[in-house]
Amino acid sequence: MDSKEMLVQGSKELGIVLSDEQVSQFYQYYQELVTWNQKMNLTAITEEKEVIVKHFLDCLTPAVNFDFTTCTTLIDMGTGAGFPGIPLKIAYPHLKITLVDSLQKRIHFLQEVTKGLGLENVECVHGRAEELGQNSIYREQYDLCVSRAVAHLSVLYEYTLPFIKTGGVFLALKGPNVKEELEEGKKALQVLGGQWKQTWIISLPYSDITHSIVQIKKARHTPTQYPRKAGKPSKSPII
Repeated sequence: MDSKEMLVQGSKELGIVLSDEQVSQFYQYYQELVTWNQKMNLTAITEEKEVIVKHFLDCLTPAVNFDFTTCTTLIDMGTGAGFPGIPLKIAYPHLKITLVDSLQKRIHFLQEVTKGLGLENVECVHGRAEELGQNSIYREQYDLCVSRAVAHLSVLYEYTLPFIKTGGVFLALKGPNVKEELEEGKKALQVLGGQWKQTWIISLPYSDITHSIVQIKKARHTPTQYPRKAGKPSKSPII
C-alpha cells in the first residue's frame, strides 16, 4: 500500500473522508516538515509512511469519539511542529485555531507552513501557557483545547483548562498507560474547574500502537490565581 492510500484509508477508519485538496495539503505539510527539519529539530520521525501514521493519523485519532463539527474555536497547547492542531485544521477547515509554542523558531515554521498550505483562521502564538492563560485575549475563549504528549496530566490541566470556555472540552492525547496520571490529576482537575468525562483507548491504523485520549469537560470557571507563574505548575503540581 502506498503512503497516499494509507493516509486516505487510515483517515476513513478514523471517520474522516479527505478530499483530494486535503490529501495534497497533508503532502505539502510533510514536505515542509522534512525540509525545515534539516535546519531545526522538529521531529525524529521523517520517513514518509511513518510520518503519515505516527504523526498525521495519530493526530486525527480523537475524531473516532469526538465530533469536531460541534466546535468552532480550538487552541493547541505546546504544538511543537503543529501536532495535533494542523492535521485537525486540514481535516476540519471550519475550525479557527490557535497554535501555541514557547519556541520562536517553531512559531516561524508554523507561520510559514500554514500560509503555504492556504489555511485561514490560524493564529501562531509564541508564549508560555502560564502567561497566556492570564491574558484576557486567550483566557476562557475556546470551545476546545487539544494537547499531545506535553506533560503529566496534573500539570497539563493547569496549562490548558484556563483557556477553555465553561462547557467546553479538553482532549489530551496520551500514551496507553494513563490510569496513574488520571488518579494523580484528580485534585488539579477539581481545583481548576474540570470534570473527567471519558478515556478511550485508540488503535492507530497500520501499526501496533495504542494510546489513550482523555476527554475533560470544563464544568466551571477556573479560579483567577491559575495558571500560576511560569515554572510553578511543573515544579509544584496541584496534587
